[in-house]
Amino acid sequence: MKALVTGFDPFGGDAVNPSSLAVSRLRKKIGTVSVVTAVLPTSYAKSATVLRKAIDEAKPDIVLCVGQAGGRTELSLERIGINLQDARIPDNDRKQPIDVPVRADGPAAYFATLPVKACVAEMRKAGFPANVSNTAGTFVCNHILYSLMDIIATHPAKMRGGFLHIPYVPEQAARLGGAPSMAVDDIVRGIAIIVATSADRTTDIHTAEGRIS
Repeated sequence: MKALVTGFDPFGGDAVNPSSLAVSRLRKKIGTVSVVTAVLPTSYAKSATVLRKAIDEAKPDIVLCVGQAGGRTELSLERIGINLQDARIPDNDRKQPIDVPVRADGPAAYFATLPVKACVAEMRKAGFPANVSNTAGTFVCNHILYSLMDIIATHPAKMRGGFLHIPYVPEQAARLGGAPSMAVDDIVRGIAIIVATSADRTTDIHTAEGRIS
């Protein structure tokens, strides 16, 4: 089995993006799963194209995209991506779409197909703060979750996919005056748990996870 795990390049004037930092530290093997990684541009116009190319090259069974959500306190595994681009800040192309669909003729939303509740339960069991998030926002992270599931829906190969939002890392929090943060190594371990759990099971557990984020 093979997993593709992606992060994003820095955006918003920051020098780092914890998602690409964490992805770069992943082992090439998690249990029996071979791991391939890629870094996506924080760009509405380019990110899905780079993701599609990475998928076509890697031919993965599992795709996990990872992105920064500054201010969050937990590892947030997203349940749903919506067909909306509504940018609070410009992306790295200096584009700021407002009330624009990801795909004009696409469905209103896609659900992730990883066992999100089981993954969150395993992260908590390992001692990591984690939650099922019911909103991925409307910036490039949501754009790529929606685009990923749209690719999966029409791709000739079978695969499952999802998206993980992660907090700032301590060096960012120090600059920002004490925002919530998490060590990169802990983020890496959380990602590894998601990959391993997703490889082990195709069905999710039945438990309440109704928080918004």
